[in-house]
Amino acid sequence: MARYADTLLADGERIALRRRQHLLATVVDGRAGWGLVVLAIALIGVRAAWLTGTGFFEQVVGWGALIALVVGLVILGKVYWSWYAQDYIVTNRRVLKVEGIINKRSADSSLEKINDAVLEQNLFGRIFGYGDLDILTAADVAIDRYRMLAGAPNFKKAMLDQKHALELEVGRSMAPAMRAPGPMAAPAAAAMSADDVTAALGNLADLRDRGAISAEDYEAKKTELLGRL
Repeated sequence: MARYADTLLADGERIALRRRQHLLATVVDGRAGWGLVVLAIALIGVRAAWLTGTGFFEQVVGWGALIALVVGLVILGKVYWSWYAQDYIVTNRRVLKVEGIINKRSADSSLEKINDAVLEQNLFGRIFGYGDLDILTAADVAIDRYRMLAGAPNFKKAMLDQKHALELEVGRSMAPAMRAPGPMAAPAAAAMSADDVTAALGNLADLRDRGAISAEDYEAKKTELLGRL
């Protein structure tokens, strides 16, 4: 089954790289759920080791452990489902981010508008292969942030490679138009002196009188010669 992000692709748009947050991001985002699960396990351990009776206090501890476990698992389920639904995509036209389980949120940045990307990796990020990536416009303004992105260096490289390829494609498409010669301007006729024009008109009149050229040709050439004075 196609993922939601695939339905947002335009004609001719292809995916170069697909990523999501690193799995460790779920530990950070799901810390409340993990805390409740740990609390539930601790209460179950206390209930089993020291509270062997069936009194009110023992029941409260038992119900507290059950509620903490259920709520913790619900929180973790939502966190991991949200993580699985993520799509951070580099295509040959843009960078696309899709998030959300039921209500989807998509944001994209056109490659031609991207100027650079700032990558930050701490020690753990370099060890486990994640980082924070800020995509910048030509005005060096961050238009999107990818937090704890898995394979962040490769994501940045793929984005810049696709941007470069797009620029080359645009350049090739514009090259024929830039090389196409414009209409040739007619060379300007050389100026002539009055004596030269008079002599030329005399020769033309002689040709006209002998029938070598028509009267229309004579008048056209006469107008041209007079314009060269």
